[in-house]
Amino acid sequence: MAQNDTITLTVNGETRRIAPGSSIAALVAEIGLDPAKVAVEHNAEIAPRSQLAEITLGEGDVLEIVHFVGGG
Repeated sequence: MAQNDTITLTVNGETRRIAPGSSIAALVAEIGLDPAKVAVEHNAEIAPRSQLAEITLGEGDVLEIVHFVGGG
């Protein structure tokens, strides 16, 4: 992606570039995680899982993504 075609945000402490207009759910899927099995903090607020596809990411956003791992 060309620099003009991306926005920069921070995910789990690392800089990442994504397409403008991407949702949290799209980012989570791009990372390879299941949006139904993650908890996301978006700009210091917990993002409701039911709204991950509706929340559009913007330049400079900060996310912490935690995924649940089953075990026994």
